[in-house]
Amino acid sequence: MRLKFTDGEKRLLALHYLFPVPKNRLNALFEIDPNLEKLHTYPAERLAFLLHIKMEKAVYLKESFLKNLSTPYDLIYKQHRITPIPFTHSLYPKRLLELIDPPTILYTKGDISILAEKFKVAIIGSRKATVYSKNVMSLIVPPLVANNAVVVSGLAKGADAMAHKAAIFYGGKTIAVLGHGLFHLYPYENRELANEISKNHLLISEYPSYVKPVRWTFPMRNRIISGLSDAVIVTESASKSGTMSTVEHALDHGKHIFAVPGSVMSSLSEGPNKLIDEGAQPLWNGFQVVGSLLEQT
Repeated sequence: MRLKFTDGEKRLLALHYLFPVPKNRLNALFEIDPNLEKLHTYPAERLAFLLHIKMEKAVYLKESFLKNLSTPYDLIYKQHRITPIPFTHSLYPKRLLELIDPPTILYTKGDISILAEKFKVAIIGSRKATVYSKNVMSLIVPPLVANNAVVVSGLAKGADAMAHKAAIFYGGKTIAVLGHGLFHLYPYENRELANEISKNHLLISEYPSYVKPVRWTFPMRNRIISGLSDAVIVTESASKSGTMSTVEHALDHGKHIFAVPGSVMSSLSEGPNKLIDEGAQPLWNGFQVVGSLLEQT
């Protein structure tokens, strides 16, 4: 699906391709030039001050932006079935604007109508998740699907992949939030799953398509998983992990946290068991989550 963009949004696509940072990094610029009409005229010194970047980078950004202004990024993305959604567009999820550092642009591939679905639930857990996580999906996911809740996760190995597959298997919809551009699907083991999601569900990234996966981008995507979701479910996780990072974001965002209790003998149940001790709701059936979602309406 190709969206219609204003001239300002087209300029934003060009800027973000060169400078792919969250919206808060650009706020000072938007305050004086919301449509980026004068960006190419600013002295490099002023650009460096506004964006808090080094002088050399400001010079590069100014020169490259001017050269790239005529590049039809929206058409180029369309050729790869990628739909960019700037924060100014009506399809951009408004709840993401409540983050301290909202994505400037969401680069999407698949069915963007899923973004408009009323309920979204994140299911996350360890990359080393066991068959226990897979089995609990059969108790959690069907009630969510029956009540039109979209399953959100991060396409990682383990619990994330199990959550996406369960949503698909039970006839629901799923959103995978990536920590890299859409030209670099990772991990390799999940490429077939990613292709399925890109056709009938939805892949999302805050990074332009060329950005490769690196260590620091994955913690960044956790805030988007939480920000999109009404509730967060943890299946299996160590007490210190990327999963707990997502939970911290969810707590900051005031989201309802559910945790699947597990054996005290399992290191992968330390995380959820600790969350329950700290006040998360123990979960053994998806209808518990459905009930909390209905209470919010």
